[in-house]
Amino acid sequence: MVVAMMILSAPASAEDAALDGAKLYKTKTCLTCHGKDGKSPIMASYPKIAGQNEAYVLQQMRDIKSGARANGLTAGMKGIMHLVTDEEMVALAKYVSTMQP
Repeated sequence: MVVAMMILSAPASAEDAALDGAKLYKTKTCLTCHGKDGKSPIMASYPKIAGQNEAYVLQQMRDIKSGARANGLTAGMKGIMHLVTDEEMVALAKYVSTMQP
């Protein structure tokens, strides 16, 4: 029992910290265009993403990164997405889905 508690209370590894969606939202500069809260983008034509469906957000990031989606304002995202790993995309999508719309 004590061992289990020690394991559960162990500090997160650097990798776990890197996959914190809230931190990634800042460090990967998502807030620059979509707003700190995900619902106040810098331009009216940029999407409000707070509370968006997790699977949808993840698929959009994957499609933009791969080039499968290259319409509208995706050119700006394409320049950022090469800096985001698959694991980071999962964490970001999960975080965005929990943001208050």
